[in-house]
Amino acid sequence: MWTMNPEMSGDHPGGVTVVVRRPGTAGWEYLLLHRAHEGPDFAGDWAWTAPAGARLPGEPVEPAALRKLAQEAGIVETAIWAVDLSGEWAVFAAEVSADQEVTLNDDHDRHEWLPVDEAVARILPASAADQVRLVELVPSVRIHFRSMTMEDLPAVAERLEQPHVRPWYRPENHTLEQLQERYGARIEGESPVRMWVVEVDGSPVGQVEDYPVGDDETYAAAGVLPDAIGVDFAITDPALIGHGLGTRMLWRFVRDVVWLDYDATQVVAAPAVDNVASLRTLEKVGFVAGDVVHEDSGDPERLCILDLTRLFG
Repeated sequence: MWTMNPEMSGDHPGGVTVVVRRPGTAGWEYLLLHRAHEGPDFAGDWAWTAPAGARLPGEPVEPAALRKLAQEAGIVETAIWAVDLSGEWAVFAAEVSADQEVTLNDDHDRHEWLPVDEAVARILPASAADQVRLVELVPSVRIHFRSMTMEDLPAVAERLEQPHVRPWYRPENHTLEQLQERYGARIEGESPVRMWVVEVDGSPVGQVEDYPVGDDETYAAAGVLPDAIGVDFAITDPALIGHGLGTRMLWRFVRDVVWLDYDATQVVAAPAVDNVASLRTLEKVGFVAGDVVHEDSGDPERLCILDLTRLFG
């Protein structure tokens, strides 16, 4: 039977999984590793999993996932992205080329690349199989962030009118003139707030902004550190909603923009308390929901905090 690693981290998440996929002839193929037999408890053909293992005490979450991917499959120098970091077992994903080599360690005796249905049928328990199903939903895309310009604003005005976006942007009217007044100083570099257009495969599909929040007394009272960076985000293309793309986008932005550009230890976001979709996206990236803030304004928000050092080191 399975036993807990005595060196397993005592805090959340206790372990990490990296679901690896490559292009196949009829869709994605998923990497499964078969655990080497270690007596009768491990005998048989049931012990198939994606690369996974315990997070060590004090080990940052992303480095733990990269370590297990390298140890168990010999896959290195491959970018991973967060699929769902909210559970006891953090789930990441990676895409590799069709000719990716796999080098097993002593914990495994063979591996296979399988279509999603076959992979799911092999994996036990069902919760581990569900991790592969989650990754199957996420499209393979190129995500790029570029600085917003004044020329982007007509398209931004149209995108903010989408029914799934409009209720969460105050005020709800987004005329071109209003956006020019609201975003002009930010776009021209006269404000600490930076505006970005999110592009997927070269097409604009949303926006994100980042800004220092250290002087916000409400946030400070709720435990936000002086060096914290705030983020707001939206995938405005309705065709891309519900496929895990928001999580993948926000992970990329935190990892490749905020983490690199700022000397910060926290990222915060404060969506409306009833914006369930945004709150769930933040949770999957590793944000922890905390206090309700700005209640007196009539638009109460849920403050969510991401510990960058715990995530990246």
